[in-house]
Amino acid sequence: MKIVLAGAYGHLGSDIFRALLEAGHEVVAADVVERDLGLKGNYTFKKLDVTHPEALKGLCDGADAVITTVGLTKTSATMTNYEIDYQGNLNLLREAKAAGVRKFIYISVLKADMAPDVPMLHAKYLMEEELKKSGIPYVIYRPTGYFYDIVHVFRPMVEKGTVTLLGKEQVSANVIDTPDFAEYIVSHLGDQNMTVSIGGKETYTYEEMAKMCFAAAGKETCIKRAPVFLFDVLIFTNHLKKNGRDAIIRFSKWTLTESMVGEVQYGSRSFAQYIEDSFQGKEGK
Repeated sequence: MKIVLAGAYGHLGSDIFRALLEAGHEVVAADVVERDLGLKGNYTFKKLDVTHPEALKGLCDGADAVITTVGLTKTSATMTNYEIDYQGNLNLLREAKAAGVRKFIYISVLKADMAPDVPMLHAKYLMEEELKKSGIPYVIYRPTGYFYDIVHVFRPMVEKGTVTLLGKEQVSANVIDTPDFAEYIVSHLGDQNMTVSIGGKETYTYEEMAKMCFAAAGKETCIKRAPVFLFDVLIFTNHLKKNGRDAIIRFSKWTLTESMVGEVQYGSRSFAQYIEDSFQGKEGK
């Protein structure tokens, strides 16, 4: 199959890229910039700008499927999730439809339909709805979160000696490693017209995750809990500053107070082992 992979050089995208090539597919690797991933196979690079429909002309010509991981995951004072996650992917969907693409695979997030006040989720939900009514056979993936996200969030706090969790209630997640998720996507390219909530095989509370991080770092566990309203104050303050940080804080508040457990539990990689390897500097070894 010839597959357009939008966001091919991102964290998840690069693992999907690798899995597609290993499975023998032809890949159009579309992204803002090209990176040397050391990959071998049948692929071409196309510079991607989803915010301008005219820049997408011809991108999907001759393609059998499109997979998009495109989304705004960092703070931006100039762009919003509605411009990237929603409108950007919608521009890509329209180009795919015009080119006669027979499958569109969209990477969303679990419970995207349950948080209208969280732009990083709501924008994805709006895109999901557009895809469902587009007429193109589709698969929407709703992952729970990724191994590296948890370590990225907890590591700085562990290094400082204290992990601060939000609220009093225990919430859980079965995050998935991106190579496992990529493997699942590529092995299910024949699926269509379905929404898949997916996570890893291990489910932990955030407190348990924090404890594993402290143990892996060889430090004494110190976990504190902050009231939820403190995040509301941060959201309000950053919204006034118009620096884009309020969207990230809203998402962080959501993920720390909402259980994220996917129905499909997949993967061969252990999250507990990933944490141990990460704090020992063994990632990818």
